Amino acid sequence: MILPDTGRGTGEAGGGGVRTMLRPETVVARNLRKDMSLPEVMLWQQLRGRKSGLKFRRQHPIGPYVVDFYCSQASLIIEIDGEAHNRGEHPLQDLSRDQFLEENGYRVVRIAAVDVLRDVEAVMAFIIAQVASPLHHSPAASGPPPRAGEV
Repeated sequence: MILPDTGRGTGEAGGGGVRTMLRPETVVARNLRKDMSLPEVMLWQQLRGRKSGLKFRRQHPIGPYVVDFYCSQASLIIEIDGEAHNRGEHPLQDLSRDQFLEENGYRVVRIAAVDVLRDVEAVMAFIIAQVASPLHHSPAASGPPPRAGEV
């Protein structure tokens, strides 16, 4: 399969060299970055530049998927779901995708696009709270639970 040319290493800008072959997910991610929905753009304006103290990537490829936002420090994926995610095959596809991502060590948080449009600051506070106190990584859970009679 021949992938779209990135313009790098092709001689177009005087660089010359070998044509770079990109993974299909990378090509899709680059295209999605150019065509983000309004809720994604609004949230990205809040997430970008480490304003929250966290580094997020937008439209980031992970395995065969491209996720909306990814924070590597927390292995956290933020997905913005529009109305289409409630129809047809989307719920099953989302379930399968989330299962793959969670099996590979990521935590997926889905946020309705309408919530971002309604109150992006509240969504940001929710995301920061998710990173600050993840459900499955509490400091007390640093080993198996104590046996009966142990503290």
